[in-house]
Amino acid sequence: MHVQEWLDTVPAVAVYAVVGLVIGLESLGIPLPGEIILVSAALMASQHGGINPFVLGACATVGAVVGDSIGYAIGRKGGRPLLAWLGRKFPRHFGEGHVATAERSFEKWGMWAVFFGRFIALLRIFAGPLAGVLHMPYWKFLVANVLGGIVWAGGTTAVIYSVGVVAESWLKRFSWLGLVLAVLIGLTSMLVIKRKAKKAQATAASEPATEPEPVTAGE
Repeated sequence: MHVQEWLDTVPAVAVYAVVGLVIGLESLGIPLPGEIILVSAALMASQHGGINPFVLGACATVGAVVGDSIGYAIGRKGGRPLLAWLGRKFPRHFGEGHVATAERSFEKWGMWAVFFGRFIALLRIFAGPLAGVLHMPYWKFLVANVLGGIVWAGGTTAVIYSVGVVAESWLKRFSWLGLVLAVLIGLTSMLVIKRKAKKAQATAASEPATEPEPVTAGE
């Protein structure tokens, strides 16, 4: 069943809980479609009076921040053996190549890898655990984690909700043409940020490998 159709069959409080839980688990390091769930719920909120977009955005933000923090604690305690174990269990997501790419991003951006990682599927899963493995100071991690959670979760909810409201209004006047245009505008605004972040990540990954002395993420 389509995600939005399924969400439409459960009470509003369950929608809040599902959004927060799925995003929290994804941020913790479990590969789940957190962004798809959030977009579907925000679009449904624009057409469903029982779902408050502010509560939805808050639940998504809390799930993102708490999940990342738990992932940080697990990564700090498990260290690199944890990454090796995850690589064996989930090679598609935690393979050596993905870990190396994420680690280069942390070495280049430091705490801001946690912030910008919110907008990149790979780093969204890695950010918390990898920051812990690299012993990034928790206060730096927390600042970037909270800011990233607010901007990503709150911003996504606001954009998609607004698109849905505008689309519904246009639909009454211009039929499906208004809906298509509104959705395209909203998705384009989201993809621009993600594309820039991915481009920066690709640039960092393509730089010639060097042999710097080992450093921690906090340095």
